[in-house]
Amino acid sequence: MRHSMRASLALHLALFRRQRAQIARVVDGQTASFRTYEARFRRRTSGYRSVTTLPAVYQQVQAADVVYVGDYHTLPLAQETYLALVERAQASGRRVIMALECVEGRHQATVDAWRAGRITERSLLAKLGHGSGVWSNTRTLLSFARKQKLEVVGIDRRAQGERSLELRDAYAAERIARAARAPDRPLVMVLVGQYHVAPCHLPAQVERALGTETRKGLVVYQNAEGVWWRLAREGRVGAAEAVELADGTLCLMNASPVVCQQSFLDYLEAEAGDAPLLDRGAAERFREMSALIGRLAGVPVGRSLDTVDVATAADGDVLARIQRRGRFTQAELTQLRRHILSRESSYIPRARVAYLASLSLNHAAEEAAHFVRHCAVGDAMDAPRGASEAFYARCLEEALGFFGSKLVNPRRTCLGVAEWAKRFGESRGVERQIAAFVLAHKATEAEAPEEAVKLLPLRKDRLFHGVSHALGYLLGDRLYQAFDSGQVAKAEVQALFRDPFVDPRAAYFAWAERLGI
Repeated sequence: MRHSMRASLALHLALFRRQRAQIARVVDGQTASFRTYEARFRRRTSGYRSVTTLPAVYQQVQAADVVYVGDYHTLPLAQETYLALVERAQASGRRVIMALECVEGRHQATVDAWRAGRITERSLLAKLGHGSGVWSNTRTLLSFARKQKLEVVGIDRRAQGERSLELRDAYAAERIARAARAPDRPLVMVLVGQYHVAPCHLPAQVERALGTETRKGLVVYQNAEGVWWRLAREGRVGAAEAVELADGTLCLMNASPVVCQQSFLDYLEAEAGDAPLLDRGAAERFREMSALIGRLAGVPVGRSLDTVDVATAADGDVLARIQRRGRFTQAELTQLRRHILSRESSYIPRARVAYLASLSLNHAAEEAAHFVRHCAVGDAMDAPRGASEAFYARCLEEALGFFGSKLVNPRRTCLGVAEWAKRFGESRGVERQIAAFVLAHKATEAEAPEEAVKLLPLRKDRLFHGVSHALGYLLGDRLYQAFDSGQVAKAEVQALFRDPFVDPRAAYFAWAERLGI
């Protein structure tokens, strides 16, 4: 048991580091001052003094004058937790003010007009200029404020350059202090990015802005990484709802750092029409989509839905769960571990496990289609094959997965040949190799299928999976277009879902010719 816990923790930590590097590659603006700012936060949240309870946290919130709640902007649970604290603050009987970083101070009059019902939500959105993903979180906060008749204070301002964090904190501090020094001593609930709430950052600026007036501040972090990993090493994750740090600050524990990272990566990678799933509802949505795809494919999935296990990256024991549900060699487990670290979703037929690496509607729908396919053909889906047969079988399975996801989200897109040509010119390493194989195969498969077969990457590595994935998506996308326009009949799709692919190479080329790609 202890060995299993250590293995799960190691996998979780490896995934965290992999995703942190991925985020660092896509996020610009990490100046020297930002790195210093981040380092001060990490030093203060590297461990904890004692475990505490939620009722104890609520007591401290009600006794404070200014509560700084750390936010992870792309994680809806972070905003939900903040609103739960606001509700507890209201129970104190004091006037409560919501001070929000997601609203710039220059838009204060617009927000006030919306809260008063003088302008529409569409007008508010146009003024605030939020993207759809972040807007949904902002909308939740503002809707709560209007329903509860709470004052909202926008505390952010635009700033760039080395001093941007300092300038933003100073601006926010002035607006928070102005609200806090009101004669009736309101309880100001601040929601701002996690790094800002470190006592030496925004709280210190607010103290300076208050001058001779004193107000009691309280810092409430959410899921600080240093604290979470220490609890994980001690085997206390899940048992500790909240902890107190050495400087008297508090930290709520409701999501792992991996889940927080994934919410950000999902936001960056969201495709047209895609939508994030709430982790708590991922399994239910997976089952709904499986039933929908199963009906169209003519595959009864009702009884099988009771036996499928839906796992997400939030589940620290995912590899152990897969191992328990299927017989795997050590080499296969190593491959599964590598796959989990690659942040790719998958359906593992032998274990009847759908692993959702991303809480994305598209990814969940794709794995639901793979599950339906397994219900249709059983062990044939995972049958041992020669190298080229395995390649084309995977192309076809990927095509059915993408097709199924398009049934759920018709707006989903995939890279076309032109985009692969562009990627070939712009990328390096394995990504460039994948693009080269995809382009070469597409160029020869119509005129000379036998020559195309000679171009396959046959070793089951990143190249094999990347090329079969890309070719499968292209086929699945075209299959959906042909089905949607009536060129492919429903009966043909149902037959394809039930095809055991005895000769996957012939089936791939037949469908490629049939669909004209």
